[in-house]
Amino acid sequence: MRTIAVMVLLLGLTAAPPAAADRDVPRARVWVTTPDRAELMVERPPVTFGTTPSTQPTIVVDPDRRYQAVDGFGASITDSSATVLAGLAPAARADTMRRLFDPVRGIGVSFLRQPVGSSDFTASAQHYTYDDVPVGQTDFALRHFSIDHDKAAILPLLREARRLNPSLSVMATPWSPPAWMKTTGSLVGGQLRDDPAVYDAYARYLVKFVQAYAKAGVPVDLLSVQNEPQNRAPAGYPGTDMPVAQQLKVIAALGPMLRRASPRTKILAYDHNWATHPNDGDTETDYPYQILRSPAARWIAGTAYHCYYGDPSAQTALHNAFPDEGIWFTECSGSHGPTDPPDKVFRDTLVWHARNVVLGTTRNWARSAVNWNIALDSTGGPHNGGCDTCTGLVTVQADGSVTTDAEYYTIGHLSKFVKPGARRIASTSFGTTGWNGQIMDVAFRNPDGSTALIVHNENDDPRSFAVNVGDRTFEYTLPGGALATFTWPRSRALDSTLDYVPTRSATASVGVDAAFAVDDDASTRWTSGAAQAPGQYLQVDLSARRHFRRVAVDSGGNLGDYARGWALSASDNGSTWRTLATGTGVGQLTTIDLRRTSARFLRVTSTSGADSWWSVADLRLYD
Repeated sequence: MRTIAVMVLLLGLTAAPPAAADRDVPRARVWVTTPDRAELMVERPPVTFGTTPSTQPTIVVDPDRRYQAVDGFGASITDSSATVLAGLAPAARADTMRRLFDPVRGIGVSFLRQPVGSSDFTASAQHYTYDDVPVGQTDFALRHFSIDHDKAAILPLLREARRLNPSLSVMATPWSPPAWMKTTGSLVGGQLRDDPAVYDAYARYLVKFVQAYAKAGVPVDLLSVQNEPQNRAPAGYPGTDMPVAQQLKVIAALGPMLRRASPRTKILAYDHNWATHPNDGDTETDYPYQILRSPAARWIAGTAYHCYYGDPSAQTALHNAFPDEGIWFTECSGSHGPTDPPDKVFRDTLVWHARNVVLGTTRNWARSAVNWNIALDSTGGPHNGGCDTCTGLVTVQADGSVTTDAEYYTIGHLSKFVKPGARRIASTSFGTTGWNGQIMDVAFRNPDGSTALIVHNENDDPRSFAVNVGDRTFEYTLPGGALATFTWPRSRALDSTLDYVPTRSATASVGVDAAFAVDDDASTRWTSGAAQAPGQYLQVDLSARRHFRRVAVDSGGNLGDYARGWALSASDNGSTWRTLATGTGVGQLTTIDLRRTSARFLRVTSTSGADSWWSVADLRLYD
């Protein structure tokens, strides 16, 4: 019988179908990238969801809690990128485009942010816009407007990208208006002339660009009015100091024009860093807030952010202030010095971008995650001013070969598996963008019902963790610094009939920061601050009498910080308590299932002693 089985496999014949029980067992596929390049989005053997709880830090994925929708992930086909890609042999160029944009044979880049005119990554010696006239002249009628510059390389590549990935979104961003509209008469630095005729001309210029690109086969989905408007002194490349008051005037002029000319194209404001860089001055540190508080906000879909100062939490702060406005993350590149060796560049870029761009931006409400150049040459160019430490998703080498860079994989771990229209869903995450050595993650539910979970091990050493969905769990170990994507299809076995019940506030008998136990953020924690002892407790106020049938006490990523013995009590008034359950802790996540009950107050009390501290990173209720 063994010989027959081997022959069946060798001949490629179909064996008997799996038993019904096997078909019902959910499995996750796994792709891994490691900082030492030993694995570069390598698909490993799948893992099976089991019914045994884990003692490891556990990522709990809850598809019923949904956040922002996703537009896509990618980079920019800058003038420089187009130049190096167009210079490839036809077969090499076609292969590179497939590797970038094909959702099956490549990483499925699904978002491009295109400069409107010249940027620092311009291959020619002369910077340009689409309406350049001799010094001293103006063109308010825009008679000289033309996108002919882009017809040689940029537009053909954009059309090919759209052919390879029809779900591709395109955003457009100007680095400078035409020089004749500016106070300096130069594309480098200066402001728009404060003249209603100039605001009107600039708005018409942007509309003409959108119309011309659409006619050329590249519809523009999103448009910001100025790249990095607080960058008052760009280093030898196009840039414009655009104070809030001027941006508001541009948007007020552009909004109604664009709505009539191209209803599909949404306007984004700001398009700059998470925080105001000291070199940019500090007079308008609340720039995006001012925009969203203004009457011009009626014309915009939201704001865009870059990575070069501050941290992604700024996006959540803005979301909390304006929950109905969208947030896009639209530029990041580099994380190394100009003389760093290639291996260090790859590692540093991979781990920094994994924390801050892949996970940090998306966990903080971003609808996109976008790097800068999609392709550069081996010198990090060509460029005309600006960044000398930027890397592309791919590098075109001097011999005409094409190599993939760290950003190819950081973006690829999103773009290949998280499809446009997906929604971020709840997942507990223990890591931080600043680095705390823990496991960090983000999860999405795709339009087809499948789930993608992206996980990064911040530590240099291997880390083990578990993933829980519904009542099923699997365990996994990632190498130090590794980035992984897990995917699984919709499955009845992973469905949950329980709904999340928000908690409000907490107090504790010992330790500090009890509120961290109910902030829905597993990277923060309440801790006893001392060895475990009977009688220590954490108490939660639900603000009103609420029903629940499950309580999850999550001790987070610090192994051993779980209560060795516990009692769960409830109260309606905070003074008279009844015991709901008691038990022995065995790992980081303690799940307590109850008969459906109701209470306003809950208390978890330690009933045993232990040398380790007791921590609660997240206390969650379900009904």
